[in-house]
Amino acid sequence: MIRFILVATFLILFLILTIPVFLVLWIIGLFNREKRDITSLRIVQWGFRCILKITGVHVTVIGQERVPDEPVLFIGNHRSFFDILLTYSRCKRLTGYVAKKEMEKIPLLSTWMKFVYCLFLDRDDPKQALKTILDGIDRLKNGISVCIFPEGTRNKGEELSMLPFKKGALKMAERTGCAIVPMCMNNTAEIFENHFPKIKKTHVILEYGHPIYPVDLDKDTLKHLDKYCQNVIQETINRNASLV
Repeated sequence: MIRFILVATFLILFLILTIPVFLVLWIIGLFNREKRDITSLRIVQWGFRCILKITGVHVTVIGQERVPDEPVLFIGNHRSFFDILLTYSRCKRLTGYVAKKEMEKIPLLSTWMKFVYCLFLDRDDPKQALKTILDGIDRLKNGISVCIFPEGTRNKGEELSMLPFKKGALKMAERTGCAIVPMCMNNTAEIFENHFPKIKKTHVILEYGHPIYPVDLDKDTLKHLDKYCQNVIQETINRNASLV
């Protein structure tokens, strides 16, 4: 329970104390947008790393060198709020995460999310969901990576289970031809969700899969790209279960 209190306190202080930073970043952006973007990325990553340090989580990372130095579509299995912190803190390039629309209503947090190019998805409105996908395509074309969790929500089932991938989640890669990079995570729910509200020290595995380029796939595989990518992640988390 102490870790939960420390994490909550750090997050609140971070959001409040960085209010003046928004103005500074806005001014920087008037003269140098790239510098503003990279500074925003590093500040958020610093905050995430601090939170992860408070949790005491130990992360074994496999295959990060497989991530190409180009805008990509990151996809991953999703069982914990901490999946975002674990993966975003390791992004080398600007990366906008796709978040649920409700997150846009949270003061200060939503401002930081917009500064780092997050996309807000309305899961109940197909037209707005399509607009989010189109915005993601524009991000990729402009050199910004995108991360989406194709299950559509956190999976609260068994550790190695996965919810079916949403077909629309991979349209951004199909339309742009960018690489799809699988992020395969084991044991992340053990940090928090499995014993809410306690946060516990635990060991998690994060493996980056080999990039998948849609142009290299045959027509049948491309037709079932969602299942193909899900199988890649499923096989990886099954294999890595013994490492936890």
